[in-house]
Amino acid sequence: MPTFEHVTLGQRVLFGSGKAAENFAAEVSRLGSTRVMVIASEFEAQIAADVTTGIDVASFYDDVAPHVPIEKAEKARSKAAELGIDLLVCVGGGSTTGLAKAIAMTTGLPIIAVPTTYAGSEATNVWGLTEASRKTTGVDDKVLPVTVIYDAALTLSLPVDLSVASGLNALAHCVDSMWAPRADPINQALAAEGIRALNQGLPLIKDDPSSLLGREQALYGAYLSAVAFASAGSGMHHKICHVLGGAYNMPHAQTHATVLPYVLAFNAPYAPDAEVRIAAAFGADDALKGLNALRETLSAPKALKDHGLAEENIAEAVKLILPAIPGSNPRPVTEENLEELLRSAYSGTAPGL
Repeated sequence: MPTFEHVTLGQRVLFGSGKAAENFAAEVSRLGSTRVMVIASEFEAQIAADVTTGIDVASFYDDVAPHVPIEKAEKARSKAAELGIDLLVCVGGGSTTGLAKAIAMTTGLPIIAVPTTYAGSEATNVWGLTEASRKTTGVDDKVLPVTVIYDAALTLSLPVDLSVASGLNALAHCVDSMWAPRADPINQALAAEGIRALNQGLPLIKDDPSSLLGREQALYGAYLSAVAFASAGSGMHHKICHVLGGAYNMPHAQTHATVLPYVLAFNAPYAPDAEVRIAAAFGADDALKGLNALRETLSAPKALKDHGLAEENIAEAVKLILPAIPGSNPRPVTEENLEELLRSAYSGTAPGL
């Protein structure tokens, strides 16, 4: 075994379909909270109301936006202070969780996260804020939710196309964790199990969106992916996607889903041990073939041009991304090969060709 240092984040996880309201009430009681702020978008307002039934909520807050613009973070922080909030509850996807984290970062307030997507942010101590079209990310244990409540029934309202994009975003956490700066055998094992679960669950969601079986597998895989990512750190894939999302306001999940096969094709030949692990998790003899087979089954997003990236932005994006790429990436990244990767992802050219 190699020498390594592994950090496991402390967090309570409650998993059970149809049990979100019951588990939430028990957690509020356990924490002794009396001034609860529930953060949920307008789309998830009814889900948030159902989950928090029986709890005296001080504020339902719905001013949520992707990539957490700093102006919205400051407004939400002020509201929490004005109301004397002692517990933050986020019900929704990564944007909702991100806003709760932005409040917790400056206030130290505890968070209960109730995910309705497969974003995985709820299981990490990573925060992100966008200011002047530039996204900044960081790590702070204050933003790690104290409890995550997983209930697959809450994801039934997530349409198949968004389920696919969100699930592939989780898969990207797994793949990046195989060679991120703090990759170790523990988070690689978690990532491999996450790939297996997502590879099994996502096709079931597409085949039968009303079935809980696939959604439970996807939530399980998303949690594992996030735990692995929190330990391993942010690799090449995430650095690319965070820059694209912040600079060009691209949708988070779809951007991750599109970029993933290109980064895998780029790095896999230079990380043979990781490639073997990824392939085995897909039940394939080749990692990229396994991923592409899943993407074909899911009719996954294929081109960045379909999600808001303009061709004239590519050269600028390369210059913004290059300094952020970890020096530990398996393959040396240059301006030339990074631009080639982005141009292929922009047009949807088959990765690996």
